Amino acid sequence: MPWDHLFCEGREQDKKRFPKAYTTRIRLQRYIIAKRPTTRRRRNDDRPKINDEIRSSKVRVIKPDDEHEIADIDRALEIARSYNLDLVEIAPGARPPVCKVIDFGKFMYEKKKKEKEAKKKQHVIQVKELRFRPTTDDHDLEFKTRHAREFLESGDKVKATVQFRGRDMLYTEQGETLLKNFAKELEDISKIESQPTMEGRRMIMILSPDKS
Repeated sequence: MPWDHLFCEGREQDKKRFPKAYTTRIRLQRYIIAKRPTTRRRRNDDRPKINDEIRSSKVRVIKPDDEHEIADIDRALEIARSYNLDLVEIAPGARPPVCKVIDFGKFMYEKKKKEKEAKKKQHVIQVKELRFRPTTDDHDLEFKTRHAREFLESGDKVKATVQFRGRDMLYTEQGETLLKNFAKELEDISKIESQPTMEGRRMIMILSPDKS
């Protein structure tokens, strides 16, 4: 810059003598710094520290033959290199931190594989609602019973609701009988979590999977 010999950032006299040039210079410097590429590799926080990333001066080393040794970090790295493997920090909170001599690529592959399998096994229980009328015919009841069986076998709960409209309120007993028959058809794979109860103009019963 043409003003380099006149001032540098932080000098009060430069601010007073060349205010516009000083401001331009500072803005340009900050822009250059912001755009400057960094060669530092960002570490993925989801993975443990390995090799030169480990900052502890002393660690407990677990060798491939399961032998343990407390050593300073340089010695630990030498051990890992002697096996042509990586030094992986598996318990940073221990005193001293525990490091294992393993193939890091294989370690991460197995870790991700286990996480993926565990995620598949996880099931968020949902409540599936099936609606009836007190006058629901046998065909419709059978159809909805099949759906309820599928939901229960998938690990979900079933909320069976009988809706009463107008003069239907005269047939609440019929609605309760319908729900009890519905539950009986599914008793081999479910249990009644909530008995039939009236809520306004609706009678509700909840079935949950029976894992016993």
